[in-house]
Amino acid sequence: MTTQTILAGKTVSVTEMRKNPTQYFTDEPVAVLAHNRPAGYMVSTELFERMLHALESQQSNQNFQASFRPSATRLHEIAQNGNALLQAASDDELGEFTE
Repeated sequence: MTTQTILAGKTVSVTEMRKNPTQYFTDEPVAVLAHNRPAGYMVSTELFERMLHALESQQSNQNFQASFRPSATRLHEIAQNGNALLQAASDDELGEFTE
């Protein structure tokens, strides 16, 4: 059996977290456990953004960009695709949609 380090002062089971997940978005990480093993961590928006900015500034000389943040090129592609889908949609598909 391998031992995993829990990098948080608080833990919660997946089952308990599902009952009221927003209470675990705090300024301290909360380890979410599945079968008594860390499955992930929950943090507040503010803490997540501070961590991301710290990583980006630390890695700025190495062109670091968070892999879960779309690049400007990818955002442009997403916008173009969405626009094309809207233009091709019929009135029935759009329903009550207005700009």
